[in-house]
Amino acid sequence: MKHRKNLYGKNVFVTGASSGIGRACALMFAKNGCCVTGVSRNTEEKTETFPGGGSLTLKRLDVTNEPAVRDFVNGLPGVDIAILCAGMGVAGPAETTDSELTRKQMEVNYFGTLNAAQPCLSRMRSQGRGLLLVIGSIAGRVSIPMQSQYSASKYALEAFTDAVRMEMRQYGVRASIIEPGDTRTGFTAARETQSRERSGYGSLLERSVAKMAADEQGGRSPESVAKVALALAGRKDPPARVPVGLEYKALMQILRIMPDRGREAILSRMYLPK
Repeated sequence: MKHRKNLYGKNVFVTGASSGIGRACALMFAKNGCCVTGVSRNTEEKTETFPGGGSLTLKRLDVTNEPAVRDFVNGLPGVDIAILCAGMGVAGPAETTDSELTRKQMEVNYFGTLNAAQPCLSRMRSQGRGLLLVIGSIAGRVSIPMQSQYSASKYALEAFTDAVRMEMRQYGVRASIIEPGDTRTGFTAARETQSRERSGYGSLLERSVAKMAADEQGGRSPESVAKVALALAGRKDPPARVPVGLEYKALMQILRIMPDRGREAILSRMYLPK
């Protein structure tokens, strides 16, 4: 395998590395000659080696445990690239989604990413280089009905990554947020949905979630996201945000110039089926 250009170094840290996008990213970098440490809350701890000197070591770590994450990152031999993929999804109406579900959504998607990002950034700043890649979502650019809490958590990552880009540039550290759309992973089956009885929206919530699930399972592979991450590692000045796939890049351009009412009409038609 011919290795792709990597400007930042071979020590790579990946969260959510046991499945889906995280697993695809960890394998992609390991096969490109990097020494990858991947973590997940539930994973078999093991090490795989690959031709060309790359390796993938999987360790158990809960990203919502801030002290444990900080200690783990500080104990790594190096952090040149961090790819923060750990996340989960919650579906339900904005009006009635339980506060418990909402807090869990933010705890994993936003605070879990923050817990991992901060010690990684500290190490990158001290060494004078590094690349932070955050896995966001198209839903972090356009809010999806019946996924308001998920969209809110991904919107927060957009703001965080933008601030990191400005603050860390003078220290040689770069950051980008990768924005997948519908992607075929175990995320779909793991989504937590507000109960029909407590939602107050009856079958509308069920139809909306069914549409989400069908779109995701008919979507792109997680490897398509990993390829974007690997390509960004070869760029000296990576862009702020990268939608995955030409169709989503085009969609973002269209929605940028479309009036709010038009955008709402399209998204309502897609995710609030009659």
